Amino acid sequence: MARVVLHSMLFLYSLAITFSLLPYSVYCFHPKVLTNVSRSLSDISWSWAPAGATWYGSPTGAGSDGGACGYMSAVGEPPFNSKISAGGPSLFRSGAGCGTCFEVKCTENAACSGQQATVVITDECPGGPCLAEPVHFDLSGAAFGAMAKPGREDQLRNVGVLNIQYRRQVVQCKYPGVKIAFRVDPGSNPWYFSTAVEFVNGDGDLAAVEVQEASSKQWLPMQRLWGAVWKLNSGNPLNGPFSIKLTTPSKMTLVAKNVIPSGWVPGRIYHSKVNF
Repeated sequence: MARVVLHSMLFLYSLAITFSLLPYSVYCFHPKVLTNVSRSLSDISWSWAPAGATWYGSPTGAGSDGGACGYMSAVGEPPFNSKISAGGPSLFRSGAGCGTCFEVKCTENAACSGQQATVVITDECPGGPCLAEPVHFDLSGAAFGAMAKPGREDQLRNVGVLNIQYRRQVVQCKYPGVKIAFRVDPGSNPWYFSTAVEFVNGDGDLAAVEVQEASSKQWLPMQRLWGAVWKLNSGNPLNGPFSIKLTTPSKMTLVAKNVIPSGWVPGRIYHSKVNF
């Protein structure tokens, strides 16, 4: 009798242990589900989306000298190297899209290489085909030709209008060895400081720009004037040198310490020692 009771107790004890482990067994499935979701999001971030493309300016040039972002002649010089684009409204974003980098490629024409080319938004395309579709790149002649097979650049440019693919999520602006530059507006004066911000690594675009005078610990917020140009109206003369703080849409922050010297000159370009 004692043996039967002991056997029954052992059976009930083992059964209790089995049921007590069930919640943990069920919980173990959750990491596998999360892994699948993460992989799905990763696939989406690497995917290409459709867009339209045209080109403007000279066949091998940088579109127009300057454009609606305020980069002036820099668009045709290193590190932009004429690989730029005007953007339709969804890309230009009223100037907030200036400096963003995209990969573009084409596959529908025999002259297309299918290889991606990286371009920077430096101008606005406010009408025509740029309003006819949700996303449109009006590329420089050089950038349009960069999507072609070697030796077939002119053939591709002769097409004029293309369906292309683009992506930004995995693209970071990369300017190796280049530091952020500040192109001070010619109209600046001690009470009004305005500058374009050029060659921003990473996001490429900026969410906020602030100025700090050497004699102050206060950061003064600047406002976007147009494109990549930011301004500060001051009730008092601004005393150099200035430090400039940059914040990207992804919340990365960088300070160019004393980048604008005492005795700064309107119209001059000042190069910092930093980049993202």
